[in-house]
Amino acid sequence: MILPAIAEPDVWYDRSGREIEGQMWTFDDKGGRPCTLIPEATALLQREYRERWGKSLPKPIRVFYEQRCYRYERPQAGRYREFTQFGIEVLGPGDYEDECRDLLVSALKDTGIECDIDGDAVRGLSYYSRNGFEARVEALGAQKQVAGGGSYENGCGWAVGVDRLTLAAMKQGM
Repeated sequence: MILPAIAEPDVWYDRSGREIEGQMWTFDDKGGRPCTLIPEATALLQREYRERWGKSLPKPIRVFYEQRCYRYERPQAGRYREFTQFGIEVLGPGDYEDECRDLLVSALKDTGIECDIDGDAVRGLSYYSRNGFEARVEALGAQKQVAGGGSYENGCGWAVGVDRLTLAAMKQGM
């Protein structure tokens, strides 16, 4: 998938919860309509599923994306205002968490980077329907999470922070 860099902020207010509002770059376009630089991709993919794909495509729908994302952060090592995510989403009725977690473990193993997987992580976005999973590289210190995901109303997915994965590779001498 190639996703837009700009969308309506309500996509995140409705799906991610108001807790992400303070991290969003939101502004009015030339017509006075509110816009935001996307802070993460899953909420957009959930909207596409609800409004279009879920009505016409065979399920489950499996997609991947690489996306530039933007958050109003205090820049520091491993935490940037502009960053890249690579993600996988499995959309449709059913429980795909084991499949998603296995895909993440396999993808990270193929990078050669040694990660710890927390299979019961509390995720910071309100669209998750239960605790999710995170991959961490302890050598990164405070910004040790390199990937995270979990189940939500119509599927399951995860994203890898490409910038943090690159930092982890450098720390591990790759």
